[in-house]
Amino acid sequence: MIGRLIAVLVVTVVTWLTDPAGIGAAILPIGLLVMLAMVGMEAFCQVPQQQAWVVERLGKFSRVLEPGLNWITPVLDKVSYRHSLKETPLDVPEQVCITKDNTQLGVDGIIYYQVTDPKLASYGSSNYVAAVTQLAQTTLRSEIGKMELDKTFESRDEINRQVVSVLDEAGRTWGVKVLRYEVKSLTPPEAILRSMQAQITAEREKRALIAKSEGQRQEEINLAEGERQSAVLKSEGDKIAAINRAEGEARAITTIADANAAAVRAVAAAMNEQGGMNAANLKVAELYIGAFANLAKTNNTLILPANVVDVAALVGTAMNTLNTIKPGPAAPAK
Repeated sequence: MIGRLIAVLVVTVVTWLTDPAGIGAAILPIGLLVMLAMVGMEAFCQVPQQQAWVVERLGKFSRVLEPGLNWITPVLDKVSYRHSLKETPLDVPEQVCITKDNTQLGVDGIIYYQVTDPKLASYGSSNYVAAVTQLAQTTLRSEIGKMELDKTFESRDEINRQVVSVLDEAGRTWGVKVLRYEVKSLTPPEAILRSMQAQITAEREKRALIAKSEGQRQEEINLAEGERQSAVLKSEGDKIAAINRAEGEARAITTIADANAAAVRAVAAAMNEQGGMNAANLKVAELYIGAFANLAKTNNTLILPANVVDVAALVGTAMNTLNTIKPGPAAPAK
């Protein structure tokens, strides 16, 4: 800007001195107007939203311009730094870290930061982006070195919090606030990956075997429980059936006993009547003779008394009984 103004001024003055009455007289006011226009254009500057411009006056910090239209003094003031106040992501390059159990681990991440103090961001560090990146890598190596390999995979949140805490503390002197840090990937060596895969496979096979054995155990328990319940139900059924049979037999015996008692009472009543005894004797003789007759019909073996002579006596006794029985008088009509 200053160079352009000096060039216009020199051309105008030389032209005026060479021909003050002719062209120089005409060019002088034109040159002055051009110089005024250039100064006016440089005096006004428009700052976009979410940006902050740092103005220096004669090489020294003067002020920070807010978003909108601002006035600066030409020649004396200069916009030296322009900062974005938006949240900005910053990739942290991958680096090799050594864990507590001496295992190499490739780690990379991403930082989200924001400029909160444009003055400190301009003069606190020559390059706050590089400073934040390097500090993030250093802090990450330190945190990974405190953990074993297996612990690092499950402690991402803890690692992120520690890195953010350190960066935020250091970033205050740089006018930068670190909002968060995220570990993108943890990459162990190929040999470690293969061993981890083998371990995972073995663990899954172990779980499968345990699940299978648990299933078989549960199946056997269910079968045993089913057999037990079946046996209990069967025994209950047998018990109820035996009780029912016993009750039926008891009722049958009672019924038969009642019938026999009734028959005996009827026979007794009949024997007490006139001619009842003779009828009873006749019935006994018939049954006696019929029993021997049935034996002879249904069996090849003939049962005889010990004394064969008694057979004739038995037959004679039966015949005499039949002959001696006489019909009694008829029962009076009722």
